[in-house]
Amino acid sequence: MAGAQAIPLADPAKVKLEYDRLLPEIAKMPIFDDHGHPGYADDPDVDAMALPPGASAALRTRDDNPELIVAAKALFDFPYDDLNPEHAAWLAAKKKLPRTAGPEYFDGILDKLGVREAAANRVAMPGYLDPKRFRWVPFVDSFLFPFDNSAMRARNPDEEVYIPMQEKKLKREMQAAGMTALPSTLAQYVDFVTNTVEREKAAGAIAIKFEAAYFRSLRFGDPAEAEAQRVYDKYRFGGVPSTREYTVFQDYVFRRLIELAGRLKLAVHIHTAAGIGDFSNIAWANVLNLENVLRDPRYEATKFVLLHGGYPYEKEAIWLAARKNVYVDSSLMQLLLYPAAFSRVLEQWLEVYPEKIVFGSDCFPYNEALGAEESDWLAVTSGREALAAALARMVVRREVSEARALEMAKAYLWGTAVTLYGE
Repeated sequence: MAGAQAIPLADPAKVKLEYDRLLPEIAKMPIFDDHGHPGYADDPDVDAMALPPGASAALRTRDDNPELIVAAKALFDFPYDDLNPEHAAWLAAKKKLPRTAGPEYFDGILDKLGVREAAANRVAMPGYLDPKRFRWVPFVDSFLFPFDNSAMRARNPDEEVYIPMQEKKLKREMQAAGMTALPSTLAQYVDFVTNTVEREKAAGAIAIKFEAAYFRSLRFGDPAEAEAQRVYDKYRFGGVPSTREYTVFQDYVFRRLIELAGRLKLAVHIHTAAGIGDFSNIAWANVLNLENVLRDPRYEATKFVLLHGGYPYEKEAIWLAARKNVYVDSSLMQLLLYPAAFSRVLEQWLEVYPEKIVFGSDCFPYNEALGAEESDWLAVTSGREALAAALARMVVRREVSEARALEMAKAYLWGTAVTLYGE
């Protein structure tokens, strides 16, 4: 293809032929899953959040999605063609059988999917996940909520679920540090945060995770320590901070956390997408809110991963990856979007910064019958198909050679993540 001129249109017949050539090769490539919540549906440490009761679900993530039956057949030899209560119970029982077997069960799921390693975004790691295959990414949002949060809990039904979970997690972290009350100074509180994250790294963490967009805007200010200290001193013993006051404190702690991650060589994962729950504020989650942080030269040592690719602002998100320390993760999108739509996302990313994108599943246990296993299958299968479709169009339009397309595929599925986490 040396010297070949790219063309604007692709012959559909040629695209299909190229897709049929690429997909079998892509299907054989190993995957590093950059983001997921592996575990059983009744494990409270799977996530630091929970789906609010009665919350809306996108079409493809509903229990009646027939693709999930295909997944159950592929993973468990599911003998039925529907998930009526009796058949769903069969599937749930099938998953309960290996619980005493240790890590072999979820290792086996990864093997069936061609996933070599996976980042496990969880509150804590259980004994049933193999730490050599599942790499821990703990949450750090709880450090942003040490004061009276009653005003936030009262904002809407989603926060009534989310905020108590952050409070519970912070209490758990304080107990692990031998603390029964907040320390007397902000500096001591930051020391507590630092020591906690250091212990998590020693326990195998490869990154830290923020879900902050569920609670506030991702536009973080840069307050002085004295300003944050005044807020800490005022509310350490009680009282409800105003939104402005709490924001000052949170902005300060957020910046200390991303500095700490850089020193400890931990990546910083940030939720940048529409979220679960009917009150998720898309404007808060807009990935462009982070631009002042991501383009700040003070954080050159910190690697940022924009989880979920900023969706529905995925077109904007890829341009933030111009920074050497910023990466874009595709998790969630291949669950919400069908392969045809997701392939268009990948196509644009591959045409801009192909070396800065990583595969992620966002697998999650929806319930006892349709768990992290099936959602992982859905993400992996959709991801491979969408990748083949995107690259096939690029090859036929002479934008890249087939050999280069396969190199891009390997990088997206595996190689870039390996470089990112320094393996």
